[in-house]
Amino acid sequence: MGLTSGLISAFYRMAIATALLFPVAAVLGKLKIVSKKQFFGLLLCGVLFAADIAVWNVSIQGSSATQATLLTNLSPIWVGVLSFLFLNFRPKKSFWLGTAVALMGMVVFVGLDTVLNFNFDTAFFLGILSGILYALYILVSKNVLQKMDVVKFMAFSMLFSSIFLFLVNLIFGESFWGFSTEAWVSLLVQGIVCQLIAWLLISFATKRMRATRVSLSLLSQAVFAALLATVFLDEKLTLTHIIGGFLILSGIAVTFYEKKQKTSG
Repeated sequence: MGLTSGLISAFYRMAIATALLFPVAAVLGKLKIVSKKQFFGLLLCGVLFAADIAVWNVSIQGSSATQATLLTNLSPIWVGVLSFLFLNFRPKKSFWLGTAVALMGMVVFVGLDTVLNFNFDTAFFLGILSGILYALYILVSKNVLQKMDVVKFMAFSMLFSSIFLFLVNLIFGESFWGFSTEAWVSLLVQGIVCQLIAWLLISFATKRMRATRVSLSLLSQAVFAALLATVFLDEKLTLTHIIGGFLILSGIAVTFYEKKQKTSG
């Protein structure tokens, strides 16, 4: 992240993914927008996601990845609250129980000392804002995806995200070139892996699952990141990582338990 600014990193992450997916969508005939409602839904998703990524990147650079990630991962709470307030949808008790267990696991995972030493500064509140934007994106994208193909959704929402972030970078006077080779490699990885591949998979899940379950399931990324770090970065799993990871996955499992009961009954 220190190789470029947070805003530029966000722009290139979206622009690279868009440049790769848009031609594929064109070949597949997925680029027709059938109504103004569909257009504005895609536009809103693009702006919300772009704002979330930009705010999260700036939050990381102003604090730590641990603090920014934990605050962003409060998004399941915001999804539940916003669903209740604006969508007339009451999340099940299993969701709130699972959220409580999973968030407890996140605290154990990153360490209680880390949480107690959070600085209530601009970066802290940007992390909170990122979680709210993330929740709004999940809710809006769930509604939009119910009416269209995932590839079409991703192609247009990322295009609008790229345009929005391009304008934001222009306004803040960011430079779009002159980076090191290492920086360009990092931007390519973010665009291809973190954005294109990861969010295609997440969008497929969002189309088929409740928004509350999607947001909570995404907490598992902390567990898998730690496991991958032990394989590729020679980092060691501690007892707190194991306990925290178990609680996170248990909390996620709780939200699916009710569905299993219904299908078996």
